[in-house]
Amino acid sequence: MEAARGAALEAGRMLRSGMDEAREVSYKGVVDLVTNFDHQAQELIFNRLASAFPGHGFLAEEGLSRAEQGEFRWVFDPLDGTTNFAHRFPVFTVSIALEHRGRIILGVVYDPMRDEIFQAVEGDGAFLNGRGIRVSAVDDLNRGLLATGFPYDLRESPVNNIAHFNNFLTRAQAIRRCGSAAMDLCYVACGRFDGFWELKLKPWDHAAGVLIVREAGGRVSDFEGRGFEISSQESLASNGLIHQAMIRVLSLGKKRESGGEKE
Repeated sequence: MEAARGAALEAGRMLRSGMDEAREVSYKGVVDLVTNFDHQAQELIFNRLASAFPGHGFLAEEGLSRAEQGEFRWVFDPLDGTTNFAHRFPVFTVSIALEHRGRIILGVVYDPMRDEIFQAVEGDGAFLNGRGIRVSAVDDLNRGLLATGFPYDLRESPVNNIAHFNNFLTRAQAIRRCGSAAMDLCYVACGRFDGFWELKLKPWDHAAGVLIVREAGGRVSDFEGRGFEISSQESLASNGLIHQAMIRVLSLGKKRESGGEKE
């Protein structure tokens, strides 16, 4: 945890100081972009953790995949919210998780613009800046504040979250889109959001946040309520109290995507 926190803080502060600097932007897809700061933050985090744990494996967004013989693997996103950062919209995070034999056992998410660091170790609870956090007590979806995001291939793929978004619009109190899945999950963990769903996230997008939600008393699953893995294509997190209600709404969107009956 000390190493993960240190790496997240150092990378986050570098990103914060670079908000007003010129940045190099390139595209991995039609709307999926990457900046030179993504690469700088990734190199910083990798160097710090690889130096401290030379036998560990690594998986990160910008092409980093290093498998080792050991049982541990670091899964991290050096800049979750790259589009926001590229436009100088101050909503982004650094997300770092540690996996042991396929199970996430440690998570750190740092928001450098608010100087908020969320963290959890499996079995020890979840914390924000050193204070324990818990999910909300909202038990009615109609009173719930939800968060979501859209996949980068939404212009090409019919599985794009638009139907789900439209369905939740009329069933929840409101929906927000921060642009950082790690932040959304941490906000569920501390009760700022009551639920979150998203499609086609990568392991580094939600590995740390999922553990933090669980350790804060929340529930994480796929859209049908089944067990969740960081390789899952469907991510649903909530305070647990509105989880089944969210599953019912998501089932309506899945029917539309598959060409089945409409609501």
